[in-house]
Amino acid sequence: MYNSRISGTGYYVPEHVVTNDDLAGIMDTSDAWIQERTGIRERRHVVRGDGNTTASMGVKAAEKAIENAGIDRDDIDFIIFATLSPDYYFPGPGVQVQRDLGIKTVGALDVRNQCSGFIYALSVADQFVKTGMYRNILVIGSELHSTGLDMSTRGRAVSVIFGDGAGAVILGREEDPSKGVLSTHLHSEGEHAEELALIAPGMGKRWVTEILEENDPADVSYYPHMNGQFVFKHAVARFSEVIVEGLKKNGLAPSDIDLLIPHQANLRISQFIQQKFGLSDTQVYNNIQRYGNTTAASIPIALAEAREAGKVRDGDLLVLAAFGSGFTWGSAVIRWG
Repeated sequence: MYNSRISGTGYYVPEHVVTNDDLAGIMDTSDAWIQERTGIRERRHVVRGDGNTTASMGVKAAEKAIENAGIDRDDIDFIIFATLSPDYYFPGPGVQVQRDLGIKTVGALDVRNQCSGFIYALSVADQFVKTGMYRNILVIGSELHSTGLDMSTRGRAVSVIFGDGAGAVILGREEDPSKGVLSTHLHSEGEHAEELALIAPGMGKRWVTEILEENDPADVSYYPHMNGQFVFKHAVARFSEVIVEGLKKNGLAPSDIDLLIPHQANLRISQFIQQKFGLSDTQVYNNIQRYGNTTAASIPIALAEAREAGKVRDGDLLVLAAFGSGFTWGSAVIRWG
């Protein structure tokens, strides 16, 4: 039985910066309104013709993670790709990464757990490594939100939040049982599935012919829906619970955390959790101010950035935590090394 450890990290975000003032030019909003509610100042969006897709951004992040891990592409045994915004309805982007990186014909798995997607993907990869089935797994979280948002005053409550980008890690074997991924914890509560959802096309519930016949410009089911206050209330509760669960599993306390990297859903949620656990600013890493909510990509992007900034050191205790659509939530407790 092995432990798994993150041996490499990488991320990619589009070059095009969209500020709050830019959004104020196309919808009834303002920089002050957005910052007060979300903490976001700007985000990255793809531009038509720049070649960026969910899969291609994932490939760029993966290339950096592979290089950072000091391994060859042929050392990858398995691919796990988390996203809610795949290039195609099917197939999923995992196989596109295998093709575009020129990796041998290893397995490729797609994870559809939205904001919790990376934690779920990491947990699956952790089990594969621990059992000895695979040695090096490429785990990617990538999202392209901007082309599917209602960029009007009608959709402002959701559209100002999301950005595009990708993050990736290499999960490999660790012989020392006190290092690496110590535990992961996953939960769901489908009772509230429609409180944060994108209903259409919903092939199991809506016939494509009916959708095309309706062609109703007032049909908002093509855009994401979020019951903001309801989601916020549940998020702060579930974040807290799953962090405590991970710490208790490993006989740890909040004071043992060297760095908490929460899913970048809303800066106000992160600040609430920080205050609740009595963590200092140096113990929590946030970058939602610059990238917005990149869903499954947010944690791997933040982790890669934190490493580049020297905020992750050998022996540090890291806690990754996420909450999102489904509802789903999860955490990972990691002893870095």
